[in-house]
Amino acid sequence: MAKKIGRREFVKKSAKIGFSAAVGSSAIYQLVDGSICAFGEEKIDIAVVSGSDYLNSTTRAVELLGGIKKFVPENSKVAILPNTQSRHPGTYTKPEIVRAVIKMCKEAGAKEINCLSWLTKKHWEGTGLAQAVEEEGAILKLIDMDDESLYKPVQVSDGKALKEAQVMKELYNNDVFINMPVTKDHAGNKFTGTMKNLMGLNFRKNNRTFHKEGWKTERSAIEHLDQCIVDLNTVIKPNLNIVDATEFITTNGPFGPGKLIKPQKIIAGTDRVAIDAYCTTLWGLNARDIIMINRGYEQKLGEINLKKVKIKEIKV
Repeated sequence: MAKKIGRREFVKKSAKIGFSAAVGSSAIYQLVDGSICAFGEEKIDIAVVSGSDYLNSTTRAVELLGGIKKFVPENSKVAILPNTQSRHPGTYTKPEIVRAVIKMCKEAGAKEINCLSWLTKKHWEGTGLAQAVEEEGAILKLIDMDDESLYKPVQVSDGKALKEAQVMKELYNNDVFINMPVTKDHAGNKFTGTMKNLMGLNFRKNNRTFHKEGWKTERSAIEHLDQCIVDLNTVIKPNLNIVDATEFITTNGPFGPGKLIKPQKIIAGTDRVAIDAYCTTLWGLNARDIIMINRGYEQKLGEINLKKVKIKEIKV
């Protein structure tokens, strides 16, 4: 069994292998298709790859960031968190994307790759993700959503609404954490992305405190939900985020079925705020209108202004 690591050590390890979400200014411009692009010799903050081969697109996106070995040291244990919330199209992370990440981690020399979830085996089978995990040689670790002993109390020192999280203990048995959401609609705050996906690591009963009465319609309740998500993100810090924006629902989220759009894009990077801000542009939202993204920026989780972020977009 790997040695458990605390939050401070987890962040320290992340910093050593280049996982900071440093943001700098850069000249950017619009491509003919409306996508944002930045070129140059400097580090890329967000990689965006478009194409119908999702496995290849995922691999290329990580290559643009410097390659998987930049994020996954040899002999490390890797935890990945896809979204398996629903089997309806545009509501879950595509199996091909998960396959690509597992393959890359193995090529980097990871000694173990663990898919974490408190959802049921039925969720994983219904989306095709269970088969992908098994065939690629990763381990599906399903954590009982109702067993509080399997979750670690974590004080949220910078929390404004959430003072204590209850994070899956299994996360701390890993050296690297890769966050793999699908961007999509949400009934309350209108947007799901990198930050909201981390609720999948938090004890379900604790997550329920995020939802006050009126969380779908009342401004104050929505603010509370979004603030709790941001607070949670201050104590769980992914080493890498890979977002499925190949197809997603823009209505009736997060479970669907809903109206689908198909940008066929994979987005990768370390800055959760910037990635979520970018994803809002794919379906005509304004990041400034999403409370969660604004609060994430205010609490210094990342950059909301895409003009200050180096973005490279390619088609394959």
